[in-house]
Amino acid sequence: MIATNVTSIAPDFRMPGNFKFGSGAHKNLAEELKIYSPQKIAIVSDNGVAHAGLVDKLKDVLGPINVPIYTFTDISGEPTFKLVENVTEKLRKEDCDLVIGIGGGSALDVAKTAAALLLVENIKPFLDGSQQIETRKTPCILLPTTSGTGSEVTMNAIFGDEEKELKRGIVSPALLPDLAIIDPELTLSCPPRVSASSGVDAFTHAIESYISVRATPLTKIFAEKAMRLFPDYITRAVHNGSDLEARTGMGWVSALAGVSLANAGVGAVHALAYPLGGKYHIEHGVANALLMPYVFEKIGTTCTQEMVEIAEYLQLGDYSHQPAKALQTVVQYLFELLGTLNLPTKLKDLDIPEDSLAELAESASKVERLLANTPYKLSEETIKQIYVNAYYGKGGVKER
Repeated sequence: MIATNVTSIAPDFRMPGNFKFGSGAHKNLAEELKIYSPQKIAIVSDNGVAHAGLVDKLKDVLGPINVPIYTFTDISGEPTFKLVENVTEKLRKEDCDLVIGIGGGSALDVAKTAAALLLVENIKPFLDGSQQIETRKTPCILLPTTSGTGSEVTMNAIFGDEEKELKRGIVSPALLPDLAIIDPELTLSCPPRVSASSGVDAFTHAIESYISVRATPLTKIFAEKAMRLFPDYITRAVHNGSDLEARTGMGWVSALAGVSLANAGVGAVHALAYPLGGKYHIEHGVANALLMPYVFEKIGTTCTQEMVEIAEYLQLGDYSHQPAKALQTVVQYLFELLGTLNLPTKLKDLDIPEDSLAELAESASKVERLLANTPYKLSEETIKQIYVNAYYGKGGVKER
């Protein structure tokens, strides 16, 4: 069991400056902007969201304030640090003084990082990790169109490092927006594959932050509620995207898990997912979903009591009198979830070369910030074995 030290001083607990949740909440955005008195607004989004008409819908909502709007929607796939640099420069040239991000995690990460760096003369040290972003002077508002990354409530932004072929995170309180608006109506156009991968990504945030070495009783409240809601809504949201109740439920899963992630952090699943995204451009949510059962087969052995609790939250039964079976049951649920949501179950299906597994393990072993947050201390060799298991899939190659 991982004991939460209730006698120690808990770290700061952080959330966005303001948080609004509800169907139609985005329609009040013009009123919300009055306190900022913007002279020119930047809307940062992605191609898919723009094509779905959500950027135009947002511009219509902002019409009454009669302020010029600059839009940047040329984001596709996983964003890179170079893209952040380019977007920041564009917003600076346009003299934007308020940034609105609308979209999935990629667009929101770009928007909030650009807002934080907009008035910084030399942004390169902040992008290469040699200097931390301390403050943000440009107001930032985030509206998610997926239920998964939790970017709208976290201090994290993840980008691809093209030179090193991996993903790196920027973590700073300056990346928390002034206002997060979570409106389930904005997720109705999210396609099934994205709904599935982002939804499981949110669950990954909940389960990893729950067993995190930095977890506190407060963070666990958010993670627990997210896990309790997840099985009720994920399948409905994926297979019937117009189900507003299911979209609302998954909105809460994402937001609650995001708050837990922001304060307790995630661990090995994300650490192993980063090289897949950085080198092979596998979507972050898909990588997390695929790796999660294989990772928990190993690390779950160090947190038996938490596995008992998680099994209960997921409606899998009461294992309080047979705790050793809880992990097996949770892992089986994670495997079955991939099939239920039509997500890939092995790396081989993603055209990952088998001879790259050692290189992936070496890269993942360097994601020390996340591995240190994992209760099981994973060696590079153990990480490689997890990749091998995930390459062949359940029932394939196991421990050798």
